[in-house]
Amino acid sequence: MTEDQAQHSDTGPDDRDEDRRADQTPEQKTAGEDVPQKPSLLTRPLFWFGVIGVVAVFAIIGTFYFLDARQYESTDDAFVDAHIVRIAPNVAGTLIQVADLDNRHVTPGRLLAVIQPNGPEASLAEAQANVSQAQAQVEQSRAQVVAAQAAAAKAEDQARGPLADAQKAAQDLARYEALQRIDAQAVAGQQLDAARAAARSAAAAADAARREITSAQAQVEVARRQVAASEAVIGARQAQVKQANVTLGYLRLTAPVAGQVVNRQVNVGSYVGPGTQLMAIVPDHVWITANFKETQLRDMKIGQPVEIKVDAYPDIKFHGHIDSVQRGAGQAFALLPAQNATGNYVKVVQRVPVRIEFDRGDKDSPDPRKYPIGPGMSVIPTVKVR
Repeated sequence: MTEDQAQHSDTGPDDRDEDRRADQTPEQKTAGEDVPQKPSLLTRPLFWFGVIGVVAVFAIIGTFYFLDARQYESTDDAFVDAHIVRIAPNVAGTLIQVADLDNRHVTPGRLLAVIQPNGPEASLAEAQANVSQAQAQVEQSRAQVVAAQAAAAKAEDQARGPLADAQKAAQDLARYEALQRIDAQAVAGQQLDAARAAARSAAAAADAARREITSAQAQVEVARRQVAASEAVIGARQAQVKQANVTLGYLRLTAPVAGQVVNRQVNVGSYVGPGTQLMAIVPDHVWITANFKETQLRDMKIGQPVEIKVDAYPDIKFHGHIDSVQRGAGQAFALLPAQNATGNYVKVVQRVPVRIEFDRGDKDSPDPRKYPIGPGMSVIPTVKVR
């Protein structure tokens, strides 16, 4: 046995284990040792207390959020709306004046444009001349009435003689006839015949005088009716003058309402026809048209307060109230309404327009008239329904 073998035989099992550990790498040493394991996080009470606390906090926050959110109904399908006034002429012509009022505020009656006058002025002058002519005819008819009245008075004066003669002849005939009845010899037959002839002649003259009076009075009535007809002609001519003035007024286009002038499409020298849009006016009165889902209308009522956020001014909160709710969904008024009676039906939640007015008298609410808010701008209204 050699010396090395003797030394190796002298070492015990413990010494050999130590030698093997010395020859191992650190990783092999760690793998071979029994490392004490840490307790699991799920077994720690503190962990569960933390989880329960976080869940409780989220539950409380969620409950308060639900209780607060259920008081409001909101939509982003909402826009500023207004009754836009489009300025268009009623007559054709060339523009000789157009006010430079782009994006400017105007008051009612402000002159916007003028069309070159041509025919309307001549029509007005002709109508005024016709009125003067009709007035002259009225004066002439009134003079004829006076002349007819004078002729009637003259006929009455001229009729007094024949009427008196007829009365005297009738009285003489009556006396002769009375005497003859008393005494047949008292009145000669020739004298009685002459009295009768005189009575008939006088009666005929009296009848002629009466007819003259009747004819003269009829002429007076005719003259009076001529006056009435002439006055009616004056009324017709004056109506023509008014119509000519209206037509002449069409040449001057003025602002019918207060608002901002927008979308001007013409200039001086442009030829326009009836109905051609020259410009538009956005009135000062604007409102919100919010298209809420039909399922959001259950608790909505007229007068409920609304908080309005305009996309152009996200930091400003306007206030308003519900003015009205349209009776019918928007699709019912479409140009081509849906025909659900054909094919397969798929239910879709409809949108109902709700009109919201701004609160302008509230001191705490900004006045929308001080901001360039106009039709078509997007807003987000939030209605407090509870």
